[in-house]
Amino acid sequence: MLTYNGTVPGQTWRVRPGDRIEVLLRNELDTPTNLHTHGLVVSPQDNGDNPFISVDPGQSFEYRFDLPEDHPTGVFWYHPHRHGTVADQVFGGLYGALIVEGDEVPVSRERVLVVSDITLDGDGELASASAPQVMMGREGDLVLVNGQVRPELTARPGERERWRVINACTSRYLHLALPGQDLALLGIDGGHEPEVREVEQVLLAPGNRADLLVTTRGGTSELRSLGYDRGAMGMVRGGGDLSGPTTLATLAVSGDQAAALGPVPERPADPDLRDRPLDERREIAFTMTMGGGMMGPGRRGMMMDLGFDGRPFDADRVDQQTAAGSVEEWTITNPTPMDHPFHLHVWPMQLIETHGDQVSEPTWRDVVNVPANGRVRTLVDFTHHPGRSVYHCHILDHEDAGMMAVVETR
Repeated sequence: MLTYNGTVPGQTWRVRPGDRIEVLLRNELDTPTNLHTHGLVVSPQDNGDNPFISVDPGQSFEYRFDLPEDHPTGVFWYHPHRHGTVADQVFGGLYGALIVEGDEVPVSRERVLVVSDITLDGDGELASASAPQVMMGREGDLVLVNGQVRPELTARPGERERWRVINACTSRYLHLALPGQDLALLGIDGGHEPEVREVEQVLLAPGNRADLLVTTRGGTSELRSLGYDRGAMGMVRGGGDLSGPTTLATLAVSGDQAAALGPVPERPADPDLRDRPLDERREIAFTMTMGGGMMGPGRRGMMMDLGFDGRPFDADRVDQQTAAGSVEEWTITNPTPMDHPFHLHVWPMQLIETHGDQVSEPTWRDVVNVPANGRVRTLVDFTHHPGRSVYHCHILDHEDAGMMAVVETR
């Protein structure tokens, strides 16, 4: 597999609001790469979270990420983002967790669970994706948790654990459940629930993360993905069944009852952009159209053109020009027959409408799933971090094939 410093996943980075992260990235691959701190609200310029940097084989690059003092706490992650190679490199093992601390909760144990998937050939090497698999968004035959197949976790009855779960799969949706245990949601991505909320299931599109509390009961339970129909099952021959049910890990709970812990502290409310004047409205559409067989990085003989608003990605073109300090409403539409997860770098989104329903509480995401033939509405705050970055589909094969666009704030 491909690795950061020899491990899958890479080292977990733990930081706090106001910290600076300095990283020396040395590329010992045979393809160009770079580094994206997914979900961090940091500068996209120069040696920050800049998706236009390309570090060639044998070269090194010094990154610096400065977190603002009011940066949201939560679960984030890092991975490559060099256009045309992203899916192969993440599928191959290049990813790691990034935890922004500062909202401590009394727990018996914290677990960071990075879920990914791979396919190996008969020689144990990483298998290449076929054109139909790329068209649909590849899903691996093996689903891994922290680089292991169905790891076994142990706990005592009555413990309260904090699980930081990252969907690092290239294309697979995770519909998480833990039957037999008490599950509560603290937040998704950089957003926080106004109150800790008991849940039975949590859906994570590729790139999403969940911050969960698990209160253990005696017995053995399975952490499962229940399966999710992300659409277009028969659109491309050879695409296969997508995001089907699978067991991720087992949790064995036995032994003496653990001592009770104190209550979960109240959490400050997330900001609400609906209190701010609106400067601009935009509509952005995912597009998949029959093409002329154009080739390019990530396309691999695909006969469809992928992009936004009918145009494939062009790093030299600015698709959305925004004003620093503005608040905009972005309506993201999906007229295609499959779901697409929409990811905007650097500037997180407040979700205000999904499936035609208004979202009442402040709900923040950096990856928003847009259902087939559906739409979502979001608010975006461009107050901080002027510069040039991207938005894209987080089915990473789609991103590499052109489903990405440039946004510039100045």
